[in-house]
Amino acid sequence: MVTTTYQVQGMTCGHCVSAVSAEVGAIPGVNDVQVDLAAGRVSVTSEQPLDENAVRAAVDEAGYELLGA
Repeated sequence: MVTTTYQVQGMTCGHCVSAVSAEVGAIPGVNDVQVDLAAGRVSVTSEQPLDENAVRAAVDEAGYELLGA
């Protein structure tokens, strides 16, 4: 298992947490998603390291901006 933490900009509420969790959680191989709203961080646990572009696309689909790992 691999856990990677990403910085995400624009999350302000519980709906933001749900949207990001759902989109990132739908990436193949993702086992768990934890969102720290106050810090703007998303920790993703997956079977293998994820392609950052896939994470960026999922965060974008949720309506937020991935600043990087």
